[in-house]
Amino acid sequence: MSATLSSEQIILVTILLLLAIIGISTVSYANSNFSYATFAGGCFWCMEAAFEEVDGVVEVISGFTGGEVANLSYKEVAAGKTKHVEAVKVKYDPKQVSYAELLALYWQQINPTDRGGQFVDRGKQYTTAIFYHNQWQKELAQQSKKILDDANVFSWDIVTKIKAAQEFYPAEEKHQDYYKKHPISYKFYSIRSGRKKYLKKTWTEAKLKYLEEISQLDLDKN
Repeated sequence: MSATLSSEQIILVTILLLLAIIGISTVSYANSNFSYATFAGGCFWCMEAAFEEVDGVVEVISGFTGGEVANLSYKEVAAGKTKHVEAVKVKYDPKQVSYAELLALYWQQINPTDRGGQFVDRGKQYTTAIFYHNQWQKELAQQSKKILDDANVFSWDIVTKIKAAQEFYPAEEKHQDYYKKHPISYKFYSIRSGRKKYLKKTWTEAKLKYLEEISQLDLDKN
């Protein structure tokens, strides 16, 4: 039997190859439309719950970053052995939500004056930081921090660090969407932690205008 392709077969193969190439290009283009933001705000269960409520946020991953050890576990980080902090990596569509809006939400979830952790969770692994993915995110993060500093929103100095993004390690699957998988234990923890009480006391109606100012920063970029 001859292995030579007929003209019709050649045309069919060419069409299939073109369709495959177009499909790959479309997927790559679609993926390039998303941006990423990484925030450390203490317990990643609470941070994940807050960001996943936002329209335009595609995915929030709980994990660890900022340390020196690879292939780490939650227990190692929680014990303070790796120099990592708990963090969330946010995948978002900048056409629906801006980085500035995510920054505003971030500041509203934390106590940025605490050097020793966040609320009931103590240790470096629970301290706060914004990990920027490019120069523009760095500048916006700095601007947002300055707005809060200048307005004296907090009683003490803001100590939240603004650092270049480092390798991000997702936490074990049982920690992903913890607030959905274990709603009762999550609710108990969130009340006991003191986070909600602090945020309610801090963000009075008069101070919310500063979050609005942050959310309007540089709307033309991602």
